[in-house]
Amino acid sequence: MNDRLLRTARRQPTDTTPVWLMRQAGRYLPEYRAIRGNIAFLDLCKNPDLAAEVTVQPVTRLGVDAAIIFSDILIPVEAMGIHLELGDKGPHFPNPLRTAADIDKLGIPDPVEGTGFVAEAIRRTRKALNDSVPVIGFAGAPFTLAAYMVEGGGSKSYIVIKRLLFEQPALAHRLFQKLTDTLIPYLKMQVEAGASIVQIFDSWGGELSPYDFERFSLPYLTRMVQELKATGVPVILFGTNMTPHLPLLKRTGADVIGLDWRVNVDEGRRILGPDVATQGNLDPLHLFLPREELDARVKDILGRAGPVGHIFNLGHGILPPSDPDAAKFLVDAVHRHGVALRQGIALR
Repeated sequence: MNDRLLRTARRQPTDTTPVWLMRQAGRYLPEYRAIRGNIAFLDLCKNPDLAAEVTVQPVTRLGVDAAIIFSDILIPVEAMGIHLELGDKGPHFPNPLRTAADIDKLGIPDPVEGTGFVAEAIRRTRKALNDSVPVIGFAGAPFTLAAYMVEGGGSKSYIVIKRLLFEQPALAHRLFQKLTDTLIPYLKMQVEAGASIVQIFDSWGGELSPYDFERFSLPYLTRMVQELKATGVPVILFGTNMTPHLPLLKRTGADVIGLDWRVNVDEGRRILGPDVATQGNLDPLHLFLPREELDARVKDILGRAGPVGHIFNLGHGILPPSDPDAAKFLVDAVHRHGVALRQGIALR
């Protein structure tokens, strides 16, 4: 196996910098669109053969150092008993959680019975790849999932979920506890199926003040990280707008902390210290730069990050209009300059 990602997550030396891209299996790839044109998004997630096929596509085309299983962070939420609609315009809950009774009705599903198709997709992905690269399992963080469930979908102000936190904190914690009790077995199922590293997405955690993040998100993230690390796999923790929260994220014990493009990697590493690996952090829109400029951004990030303990990625997911050739150029540039970095060649 190409184990650059796993070694880097443990801050061990590698021959070059590993790279993968969030949302690397998706609409920017014509081969994905060819499959997606005949099936609804949620049905694709639940079809192990097709989910495995689209998981493998970017590994074959781009040469990335990992495959992230094709799924969605809201898959385990649906198994808890709330109706979910997923489409190109994003997730929608027609009957969002608004009362204590709504939250109390949620179940804590058996992961195999409710979401076993994810485990099967991981097994089929490993077989299709012949274990040539690690498979990344993932889940959303309790706060982020709760925000979708309470708001009914995406939000700009997060007024409904924040009012829940501030007006009924005990009820909010009850929801977060149920989500955590669902997500830990869900991730453990993915590890048992063959995921050799997992990522937790707290995509909306940056919408909370540090005080509220410490109160409403950190305890549940910490429990998730610690229980997953006990399985022996590295854990990546990622969110956007999280720079003010980096000291708190470190307290979870995660092996790798993802950085978005709003902070330089060297500054993020200074805050986190030498015992945590980092991941990131190219602005996804930099893929629209001329190749020479894109190459310069890659070199700048690698030069700031150093040769050990850094996984190259975007600061968020790759965008649908992105050119697959630009993504391929990016991956090749990371590998090429990563070798030079280890040879002592200055990149900045």
